[in-house]
Amino acid sequence: MKNSFSEAVLRWYDQYGRKTLPWQIERTPYRVWVSEIMLQQTQVATVIPYFEKFMQRFPDVITLAGAEADQVMYYWSGLGYYARARNLHEAAKIISDKYNGEFPREIDKVLALPGIGRSTAGAILSLACDQPHAILDGNVKRVLARYFMIEGWYGKVDVLNKLWEKAIELTPATNVASYNQAMMDIGSLVCTRSKPHCAECPVNNSCGSNKENRQSEFPTPKPKKKIPVKSVRMAMLRNANSELLLQRRPPAGIWGGLLSFPEIPEDTAVDQWCADTLGIKVAEQQSWPVLRHTFSHFHLDITPVLISITQKNSRIMDQDHWVWYKGSSIEIGGLAAPVKRLISEMESRERND
Repeated sequence: MKNSFSEAVLRWYDQYGRKTLPWQIERTPYRVWVSEIMLQQTQVATVIPYFEKFMQRFPDVITLAGAEADQVMYYWSGLGYYARARNLHEAAKIISDKYNGEFPREIDKVLALPGIGRSTAGAILSLACDQPHAILDGNVKRVLARYFMIEGWYGKVDVLNKLWEKAIELTPATNVASYNQAMMDIGSLVCTRSKPHCAECPVNNSCGSNKENRQSEFPTPKPKKKIPVKSVRMAMLRNANSELLLQRRPPAGIWGGLLSFPEIPEDTAVDQWCADTLGIKVAEQQSWPVLRHTFSHFHLDITPVLISITQKNSRIMDQDHWVWYKGSSIEIGGLAAPVKRLISEMESRERND
């Protein structure tokens, strides 16, 4: 089966596979690595413009390693899952210091880098170096689960192990870069989550779920659970120069290292919090409607409070985690997604006034 499966997949790739994605041009381990990290939890069409801008700013490992964390976050801002960017930056430093800026070619060394798991390591070394490593990203999991009718949510270890066994079994010893790219393309373009295009699949005649018309049953979905709701008030402090006060969040946790509006405890009055925390007197305040931002594991209901003040406070600027922001393109760091939305809403309201 191995040869017939991989041969059919490779024939399909020759005719239909993607070969002109930005990271496929001038292919290097560094470019493939950055693309693979960006593509985690994110679609190709979304990643392309981010990848191109990131490469212009950080064309190699040495440049990325030498950059400030704020600069990296600035160019990642909007992609989400920001731990990916922090791990990418930390890994670049390790590669720069330990491997003289050359991305390692040994699988164990790649796996030891922050943010790189088994499938990502295999993808980097197979796509960039044509090494014979299997991959198992979300698209490949879906193809294999349907083909072999593997039941059970693949968040379970035993199900994941079955998928890995099949992935390794089918991966050819040669043309691995083309094969792995083909498997990802088939999952993305043909064996889609809903309404798969089975007639266009190169292995449809031997696919178990296609033969039994059970495509919708695989892969087994993740068991649903109720997502909790948390709430927070955010202070949108604006001075007489229309600058907004942003606070850099701690490195760990949600929006780690990003700039966000400061949070006001629910049981504290706005003017009292401004006086006690910032030494600022409130001239005017206005609560906006609740904005819901959804993470993978909870909903966050944000109550924005627009606060007008008459002057800056030098006490704030003595602390490097505060920034006065005015739509600047300076690389001061990335903005949390709801902060971008609120700033956009503020600008829209001002234009309409």
